[in-house]
Amino acid sequence: MKKFKIGIIVLMIVMLTGCGNSNYIMKDNKPVQNDATGQVLQKDILCKPVDKDLDKLYSEYKDQTKIAYDKLPKCADFKMSSNKASGLWEGLFVKPLAFIILKLGYLINNFGLSVIIVGLAIRLILMPISIKTMKQSNNLKKAQPELARIERKYANRTDNEAMLQKSQEMMMVYKKYNISPFGSCLLAFIQLPLFFAFLQAINRTPAIFEDKFLGLTLGRTPMMGLFEYHQWGYIAIIVLIILTTYLSFRNSMGSNQTGNPEMESQMQFMFKFMIIMISVASLYLSTAIALYWIATNGFVVVQNLVIKKINEMEDKKDVIIKPKKEKRVKKGK
Repeated sequence: MKKFKIGIIVLMIVMLTGCGNSNYIMKDNKPVQNDATGQVLQKDILCKPVDKDLDKLYSEYKDQTKIAYDKLPKCADFKMSSNKASGLWEGLFVKPLAFIILKLGYLINNFGLSVIIVGLAIRLILMPISIKTMKQSNNLKKAQPELARIERKYANRTDNEAMLQKSQEMMMVYKKYNISPFGSCLLAFIQLPLFFAFLQAINRTPAIFEDKFLGLTLGRTPMMGLFEYHQWGYIAIIVLIILTTYLSFRNSMGSNQTGNPEMESQMQFMFKFMIIMISVASLYLSTAIALYWIATNGFVVVQNLVIKKINEMEDKKDVIIKPKKEKRVKKGK
């Protein structure tokens, strides 16, 4: 499980930083870049860019685009029915997201703000699952003393019979506290496809990279913005990515106390590994992706604090109600 989760994290970093050349327009075995933004030209763009220089650049390499460049609609005219979808993934997720970001961006006249709003809308849709996951974590925390006792009971036994008994006793505790052993993974498995669809929708829509948000070009990376254009505002992007990632993951890890020292050690390792990888990746994220990352992680931080407060209030009510019931039982006797 540990290796699997690390693999998922590495895959996310690879896609975020744009590693791999199979989907890029190439020249002399090197990806072709837009010099103005540092954006690598994608082969599978969904619409034509608005910027004349970028349009000219794509026209120069139009023989490499997956859909004939001359047949692509302008981004302002893009519809979900535009172009033939290459599969269910593109038709059901990527194109609808790109369409929504574009239409909202043209409506409010800013694609950066559009990316943030759509990202937050996705988190709102996932909120019921997030609440369920947090409740699972809260129940797991309540069950921790009993789980820890079982761990101590079988600490020095490694025979198959003992391991089977241990597993059965732990499952009984899970059942008692209404805990699903895989409940904490549910949100990750649902939001990962949405995340990758969002990532593709942004990367394959040139109009988004041409726009600016608070003076920062959406297609430009902090690395290029800082060292080639000397725009110090990109430092704020890096800091916010690392800070929101740290806070969201720390909150999640803190609530997932299992009573299993080995499992908790693995979770701590993943937490540190993720922070280091995201810190490095933040230099190479386009501003558009960075805005999505910051907004959604910031939402998760606030959401978790609110849900935690609600859970604490419910726990206090349970503590008050239970003694009253016990007193009534005694009086009845």
